[in-house]
Amino acid sequence: MARAAGVSQAAVSLVLGDKWPGRVAPATAERVRAAARDLGYRPNLAARNLRLGRTRTALLAVPVLNSDFFAGVHAGAARVAARHGFGVVLYPVPADAGSAPDPFASARAALDGVIASSMAPDAVAALRGGELPLVMLDSDPAAHGAAVVNLDVGDGVRQVARHLLALGHRDVLHLGADVDSWTFRVRAGALAEALRDGSVTHRRVTAPLRVDAARDAVADVLGLPAAERPTAVLCDSDVLAAGVLKTARRLGLRVPEDLSVTGFDDLSLATAVEPELTTLRLPAEDVGAHGMRALLALLDGEQPPPVTLPVELVSRGSTATAPARRGAP
Repeated sequence: MARAAGVSQAAVSLVLGDKWPGRVAPATAERVRAAARDLGYRPNLAARNLRLGRTRTALLAVPVLNSDFFAGVHAGAARVAARHGFGVVLYPVPADAGSAPDPFASARAALDGVIASSMAPDAVAALRGGELPLVMLDSDPAAHGAAVVNLDVGDGVRQVARHLLALGHRDVLHLGADVDSWTFRVRAGALAEALRDGSVTHRRVTAPLRVDAARDAVADVLGLPAAERPTAVLCDSDVLAAGVLKTARRLGLRVPEDLSVTGFDDLSLATAVEPELTTLRLPAEDVGAHGMRALLALLDGEQPPPVTLPVELVSRGSTATAPARRGAP
């Protein structure tokens, strides 16, 4: 290539390594690039990574694979990673698996860093070996040794609460996810605070994140006489909300005339059910993109500041004015 461009091997090395500014004339650099194109040159990434001590691979650990949200997180992370010559490996870590098993013979040898979404730091301890840079998404901001990118889930719950209160609902059931994680604890606390008015009845039941589990969890309370049952159900996910809709239909309750239902996530499911769900839209791709940028900053020796992304209430057909109750003023 040096012969083809009429330059020294040192000049070729500087240009191909993108270290030529100020050391090689622009016209000379262009001759080197033209020779590389003519000769079909491709860099040996394996050799370059070995020299730099990098694999240019990030691990994205998620609780489940069958989720629109985590698919969006991966898409956002992969988009930013590709711009910087990185790849992203997606790895599921079930919430009940304890400390995740290392998917490689040695994570420290196979990865440059870990991005973990919606899980506790100790759940990914084995993946990073206590040494790899770590970015936590939708997780406890107090996680030590990790950069954090979060959604403002507390504000999201407050948006839903204000929406229901404005519609006249004063008896609200919270169907919480039966998952011990930071994000769901924040949602429960924010809702309790938002509904602390003495005129509001606030009940809470929990269920695993499955449609059938949600359906069964609310059957008893929705089966109460009209004067005793809640007029609105606020759910921790669209999946849980779908289960509530099934129970309401089985009990002969009309949504939203007899019962308002809200979700969380704005999955594709939210517009597949009838009526379509009022829910919170989470910017999943932005979460992944910010997470990858934070990891790149850590790899460059920087400490990225915490990021909190806003969420948006999307009002659809599953919520309406609270029904009048017999004996109410």
